[in-house]
Amino acid sequence: MKQNTYLKNLNSLVAAIIGFIAIHIYTKYSGVGISPDSIMYASTAKSICTHGSLITFNGTPLVFFPVFYPFFLSVILFVTRIGTIAAAPVINGLLFAGVIFTSGVIISKFKSFSPIYKWLMLIGIILSPGLLEIYTYLWSETLFILEIMLFVLAYQNYMQKHTMGSLILVSVLVAISCITRYAGVTLIGAGGLMMLLDNQLVICKKIGHILTFGFISISLLVCNLILNRLSTGLSTGTREPAITPLSKNLYYSGNVMCDWLGLPHSAYPYSILIICFLLLFLVAIIVWRAFTRKINSIENIVIMFAAFYGIFIPVLASVSRFEMLNSRLLSPMYICLLIGLTCWVPDLLKGIKLSRQIAFAIPFVVLMLFSEYSLAMTDYQRYDDENDYGVPGYSDDDWNKSQFVPFLKSHKDIYKAGVPIYTDADEAVYFFTGATSKLLPHRYFKNTVDQFFGVKHYYLIWFNNLNNPELIGLQDIVKRENLTKLYQFPEGSVYEYTGQSK
Repeated sequence: MKQNTYLKNLNSLVAAIIGFIAIHIYTKYSGVGISPDSIMYASTAKSICTHGSLITFNGTPLVFFPVFYPFFLSVILFVTRIGTIAAAPVINGLLFAGVIFTSGVIISKFKSFSPIYKWLMLIGIILSPGLLEIYTYLWSETLFILEIMLFVLAYQNYMQKHTMGSLILVSVLVAISCITRYAGVTLIGAGGLMMLLDNQLVICKKIGHILTFGFISISLLVCNLILNRLSTGLSTGTREPAITPLSKNLYYSGNVMCDWLGLPHSAYPYSILIICFLLLFLVAIIVWRAFTRKINSIENIVIMFAAFYGIFIPVLASVSRFEMLNSRLLSPMYICLLIGLTCWVPDLLKGIKLSRQIAFAIPFVVLMLFSEYSLAMTDYQRYDDENDYGVPGYSDDDWNKSQFVPFLKSHKDIYKAGVPIYTDADEAVYFFTGATSKLLPHRYFKNTVDQFFGVKHYYLIWFNNLNNPELIGLQDIVKRENLTKLYQFPEGSVYEYTGQSK
């Protein structure tokens, strides 16, 4: 029996190794992509390892993001003594391999297991442009997605045993997920609904398990939020009300689904219909299986999470302000969505004659192969582009080969002591020079804008190739104040303001 289990997951191991190699190929030119979030994570990890504090590169406590991913990076930094950004390609490659392997283990536990179906799913995961993007950046989703896969396995173990030990295991895993990304609360929702629909739990035990699961799962998140409140007075940082309606968020989500399915951009006008159909299809499967008392299976855990996450994120983005919904924000549901939309096919084929199996299976396999071919072409085009300049971000050639960055690195003493330095990218200043600067204020917060214009002497480091419309810009400043240009380069300039207003 054990030998069969090992053989059944040998292909998962092979696929995991391929996934690791894929991340190595994408990051070998200039390392992982570095975004502002990446610098926040890396600087906090260094602070934890060096000082045992949750202080970011700009000298403020980590509040906007939960604590576990920087802590995870700090542990690796402490053990290996290799810088987080330098180690990131290997870290991400191992995490992606872990995701692929656990996905294969999950599929192997399906009641209607099919080796062909499993390989199609594993290839779909490896070729996913969305996942390849995530795992070529230093982002917390890299760890969060693995935690989702482990949650599925842990919850399946709980469904088989219904013991307090198995319940605590899945609850602790969910608790850790909630402090990896705040979106981990979707695992609480999915797990709670699965328990509510569980037809093998008597009502008294069901209530007790749901309460236990909820209490443990939310515990670490509550502690994180209390710590944030005590540190800064804000639980999750400054959050603005949403300005994007639900219809637009559904449209953006549908665009992502089109890309994931390998559909052309001409399908975008139907994006709302596509996302609504996919989510309703998942919900219908759950309702049907609950009605037929077939809810206790690992497939249903996968489907429940995909449906819950797919509904939760667009709704939340319509209440709290997000960046435009994109593949990164929706990526945690990709694997569960892929499996959820297709896992019924092996079940359908199981009880019919061989001739009908072939008749049904061939169109499905052809459709999957066509979709994966489209994804492979997208991956190749991205590789061809990035092989020339690196993964987009602060590690690509736009920055590596600029004249401005070496100047900032070698002229750290051009600023007078005690005079504040402002910039439109404080994380870039830190990443390239190690210096601390102040981010220009968000134009939506009048108090901070007024405070900035009340400063009588400051330096301004301005990067030309960045465009953050939420911050006040160079044009906004020069309309009110006379800036003296000290140094100018094609990529940016250094200015000084000495109190002369217009």
